[in-house]
Amino acid sequence: MSDFWSGYIIVITAINIIGCAALLFFTRRKKSEANENETTGHVYDGIEEYDNPLPRWWLWMFYITIIFSVIYLILYPGLGKFQGILGWSQVKQYEEEVAEADAKYLPLFEQYASMSIKDLQDEPEALAMGQSIFANTCFGCHGADGRGGIGFPNLTDDEWIYGGTPEDIIYSIEEGRQGMMPPWGETLGEEKLSAVLHYILSENQVERTFREGLVAEGKGVYQTYCQACHSPDLSGNTALGAPNLKDDVWLHGGSISMIKNVIRNGVSANMPPHDEILGDHKIHLVAAYVYSLSHEGEQSK
Repeated sequence: MSDFWSGYIIVITAINIIGCAALLFFTRRKKSEANENETTGHVYDGIEEYDNPLPRWWLWMFYITIIFSVIYLILYPGLGKFQGILGWSQVKQYEEEVAEADAKYLPLFEQYASMSIKDLQDEPEALAMGQSIFANTCFGCHGADGRGGIGFPNLTDDEWIYGGTPEDIIYSIEEGRQGMMPPWGETLGEEKLSAVLHYILSENQVERTFREGLVAEGKGVYQTYCQACHSPDLSGNTALGAPNLKDDVWLHGGSISMIKNVIRNGVSANMPPHDEILGDHKIHLVAAYVYSLSHEGEQSK
């Protein structure tokens, strides 16, 4: 902030405080000299408005707020560049709180960081810490219970787009993921698009309604355009983040129209990296908690 704008803020603030105090003082003095029960001349529905002064307790409350504001601006930042005699700042307070939290929790973080994700399944306190971090950082996309939603993976089942091993989960949180399904509408046209859709439905492990007459054609379309990512048997490819098409887990919606829309228009999905946000110790705990969601009841051996 420049010296000019700093001075401008100080002057405007001071004028406002002094103006409020002066207004209260001279208004109170004038009213005290007025005749008691004098009216303003304003009448509505038979009710007259009296021109009486403010009650003394009410007036002193206004004075107290003015005194409080002056004391506050002396102690804390608020007058341009002046930082207050206490030297408080939000950055300083944040750093103090972080230091206090590190002193309290860092030994625990280091203890749990030396344990494997599977061993942490036997540590309720560690999982509770991971859940707390998850609730503060991840719930916006994956939900408070980890079940996700349209476009955001469910973390409580056994289906993993990029793999569900402890190492895969840590990498996903730490480095993030960037997934992309290209649009095939213009390449395939509506007839081939419908054919490949019904072939996929026919191969699904869960019974789905499909048109048998389109299955053979759809299989050929799939082998030409889709199997490179989703594998010949439709089981997906975790290295590419290509989902398994044989189960009934649909990241972007499982209705026929929604599946068809994904094939036609493609989708783009981004999991941002959290290495700088959380750090290694917290990522380790979050990964342990996420792992526990799909391995409930399991214990390390």
